[in-house]
Amino acid sequence: MSPIIESADIVVIGGGPGGSTTATLLAKGGHRVVLLEKETFPRYQIGESLLPSTVHGIGRMLGVTEELEKASFMVKRGGSFRWGTNPVPWNFLFAVAPELSGPTSYAYQVERMKFDDILLRNAAKNGVDVRENSPVTEVIGDDERVRGVRYTDPDGAEHEIRATFVVDASGNRSRVHQNVKGERIYSDFFKNIALFGYFEGGKRLPAPDSGNILCAAFDEGWMWYIPLSDTLTSVGAVISREHAAKLQGDQEEALRGFIDRCDIVKGFLADATRVTEGTYGEIRTRKDYSYTNSTFHRPGMVLVGDAACFIDPVFSTGVHLATYAGLLAARSINSVLAGDITEERAFGEFEGRYRREYRVFYEFLSAFYDMQSNEESYFWKARKVTNFNATDLEAFVSLVGGVHSGEQAFTNAEQLVGEFRESSGALADAVERTGSMETETGDKMHHLFGTPVVREVMAEMNNVQVRGVLGEAAKELPLLENGLVPSADGLAWKEA
Repeated sequence: MSPIIESADIVVIGGGPGGSTTATLLAKGGHRVVLLEKETFPRYQIGESLLPSTVHGIGRMLGVTEELEKASFMVKRGGSFRWGTNPVPWNFLFAVAPELSGPTSYAYQVERMKFDDILLRNAAKNGVDVRENSPVTEVIGDDERVRGVRYTDPDGAEHEIRATFVVDASGNRSRVHQNVKGERIYSDFFKNIALFGYFEGGKRLPAPDSGNILCAAFDEGWMWYIPLSDTLTSVGAVISREHAAKLQGDQEEALRGFIDRCDIVKGFLADATRVTEGTYGEIRTRKDYSYTNSTFHRPGMVLVGDAACFIDPVFSTGVHLATYAGLLAARSINSVLAGDITEERAFGEFEGRYRREYRVFYEFLSAFYDMQSNEESYFWKARKVTNFNATDLEAFVSLVGGVHSGEQAFTNAEQLVGEFRESSGALADAVERTGSMETETGDKMHHLFGTPVVREVMAEMNNVQVRGVLGEAAKELPLLENGLVPSADGLAWKEA
């Protein structure tokens, strides 16, 4: 039986935050967008801790700010860390950054089932043709460009959609990304395994930090402790892949064992019980936390979110990178379809900005791991920047510039190690001067934001947030050399 033939301006594969963001902003640009999602929402997904740029920047551009407020998600002022040489937990508060102070100096801890569903339904409200339970079976293309997709609808009928652009936002497990003809490169530096579950009745940090994510280091890795409601908590252990054998047996016993070796989390869970039924009743694992594709686009197709790259979860970057990439992709496609910018120039801006954002987080997280003081543990020894090897350097150069860009930055091993060592030293010193988590925002807390590695990692998030809050009143300078700037409405590119 021949497939049902259709046409659209853009097909977006995947209904998560990256796909929903891209689709909505394209529909706002006046285009016919079909979004294909293989599952039926709401569905479970890991990654519960958001950053302010997603909530107040992307969220405002999408028009979901009020709906997120009504969802009563746990308010998060920042992150609390038992990390580094100081045994006392310390805070990283969003309100310290001038651009994040005031009424938008917070984010949310979210149940992704609810959050992702809000974004997907909002896409439909904005005119996106959302089709759930519709897995893509093939990407259609030729030597010149990608031309569309084939998919199967809920009744089993085959469809073929011809489109000018295909956006792959199908996540880390999909193979659709291979159609951009690039290579997925993994970083040994961040190649970890996460084991996680959910608990009822866990303790909370003292107010006003009770909604913060808690990240606590222990000998074999680190743990996250994310309060999703007054009673429900996501708890995970991030460990080295060398410990994978421990996960082959009783996973609950393994998770309990890691909790027992992390005193602060053990104490918080002293009176808690693990959820054993329903959506949150399963103990889950996730592997290969850090990777990047050698290219994020080809003519007619672009990668967004985990389809393109992912980095270690310690600073809650996953949803930020996905929605930020969705914004960049939508601007590029809107510009090309309007005939204002060539496809090559528009996606050069997309890839340059996307890789830059990944790069600054990579440096920040490398510095963050390097400041942990337990030199005797294999996990922490392996994550010292002085131990960067050729594979790490290859991955780093790839994520900075891509295989085809000719980017030569940081190819010298000593230069790279020196840069990152300087960042980790400045960060560790700032944490020591900041003091304990009881410190309120003020002069002491500005030590963190005075370090170059923190300033740089916050810079583009601040731009996105300002764009969401100020709308067409926002003014942005080029981020890249000879680069483009956003249009007045933020939905496209224009020449500076």
